[in-house]
Amino acid sequence: MTEKPCPCRVKDKEPLPYATCCAPILEEGKPAPTAEALMRARYSAFALGKIDFLYDSLAPESRHDFDRKAVQHWATQSQWLGLDILSTEDGKAGDKEGYVEFVAHFSLDGNEQAHRERSKFRADETTGGWCFLEEANRKPEPVVKGKQPGRNDPCPCGSGKKFKKCCAMAA
Repeated sequence: MTEKPCPCRVKDKEPLPYATCCAPILEEGKPAPTAEALMRARYSAFALGKIDFLYDSLAPESRHDFDRKAVQHWATQSQWLGLDILSTEDGKAGDKEGYVEFVAHFSLDGNEQAHRERSKFRADETTGGWCFLEEANRKPEPVVKGKQPGRNDPCPCGSGKKFKKCCAMAA
């Protein structure tokens, strides 16, 4: 008899057994030892419909806008296909916070989709584990079209002032 695979498997790769991967966190209530372990457990909670865990693993200040009905719908109406961890930053024992960038693969209404996010986690001093704080996607780099004026160039607004004394001050 083969062991039940963990839902947090990397898409199209051999999964770890659920019993040794996310089950200790989801079924036994053990604190997640790293931010990445909590990310994997949260993905598995979506796949397994464990909505209470998704709520409980939020930082208290992040629970105010938790929409249980919407989360339940997304979790139960989707087929969860796997999780790719793209990067981690901190989030280990001794760290106060950490970031995990991931892609969650799922199918909804027969359409395969991917949700990419960079999430921020915080160490939970009461449990010794981690809690999800917020989505922390990096802001995109600004799009600059054409030649930009230098500090001492005339301001492109036509004021006759130097750029640094006109519109550059407003930016």
